[in-house]
Amino acid sequence: MNILRLSTKNLLRNKLTTFLNIILVAFGVAILTILFLASTQIGDKLEQNAKDIDLVVGAKGSPLQLILSSIYHIDFPTGNIPLKDATELMQNPMVKRAVPLALGDNFQGHRIVGTDSGFVSLYGLKLVAGKFWSRDLEATIGSGVAAEAHLKVGDKFFGAHGLSDASDEHKHHAYTVTGILQAQGNITDNLILTNIGSVYKMHEPDHDEHEAQKEAEISNKEITSILIQYRSPMSVVIFPRMVNQSTNMQAASPAMESARLFSLIGVGIETLKWFALLIMAISALSVFISLYNAMKEKKYDLAVMRSLGASKAKLFFLVMLEGLLITVSGAILGLFIGHLALHMIAHYQESSQARLTGLYFVTDELYLIIAGLVIGVVASILPAIQIYRVDIAQTLSKEK
Repeated sequence: MNILRLSTKNLLRNKLTTFLNIILVAFGVAILTILFLASTQIGDKLEQNAKDIDLVVGAKGSPLQLILSSIYHIDFPTGNIPLKDATELMQNPMVKRAVPLALGDNFQGHRIVGTDSGFVSLYGLKLVAGKFWSRDLEATIGSGVAAEAHLKVGDKFFGAHGLSDASDEHKHHAYTVTGILQAQGNITDNLILTNIGSVYKMHEPDHDEHEAQKEAEISNKEITSILIQYRSPMSVVIFPRMVNQSTNMQAASPAMESARLFSLIGVGIETLKWFALLIMAISALSVFISLYNAMKEKKYDLAVMRSLGASKAKLFFLVMLEGLLITVSGAILGLFIGHLALHMIAHYQESSQARLTGLYFVTDELYLIIAGLVIGVVASILPAIQIYRVDIAQTLSKEK
């Protein structure tokens, strides 16, 4: 007697009930899959993009907004800071490396970042084609920008004012692509890098060209923020306090603000996790009820099988296998639905800087398969135990 074939036939007798139970399990697993994938990717992106940055200095306002705009490029800056004050701060003995940022423009939703060669060193950027920018209106683009905007070395494009809107283009100056970055798996894949002089030139079209190219001329000029690495651990305590209390600028810690951001996101994730677990608990109850009712209907068949030589143990595993087939099938289907749903969600995400993907796998997904096995065992154990209580003679005599 082939137990697997027999279990499958028993489930197919009531196709609708079996299908609904599988879908119920799949729905709970799919929600958990999306949460696992999304939270892991968000956590990884937060860590990858800020791992070598100790502090961000910018205009006073929300520290979280400053971090989101300067490191993750998914929010508007808190304002600008005088380049003169920023330069003095960048030369502080407690600072090992300081990278200036000038934001304000975009190209097809990809942010144009005015900076210097320190940005290249900070993120360990490498090229797959061309060279890094060196003069005004030269740009080195991320791999994601090149792919989405279909740009190559030598192409020209116009930046637009703002961080996402493309309606107000700077038609008086065009950028030239001089290089394409190697994929880094972080925010730099979706950035357009140029020098700060280019940003000034875009917003000062009538300014004398010679003066616009002189980045050393810092009077009346502003930048958006500074990415800072400390020279020593002692700076962690002293430097942020000095900036916040002694200057008109604000210092924000990426580690602290990222942890705060993730804790805010975590509240919603935990709520959805409990919701998904409740669905899986309901699915276990549904499978139990289905198998229990099926046991009552098949009591005569089981008694016949016993009289023909089938052991109690074999029939016990027959019922257990039915529950496992439902829940494991549901778990596998749920994993597929979860990945597919997240991939579709990512396709419609407006921000390319924080884009998720369904083509990503985490070890926690293995636990969902195990959870399917556990649910199958729990839901099947009581109906399966009923096998041992079936009185063959009494059952057969009642059916005559």
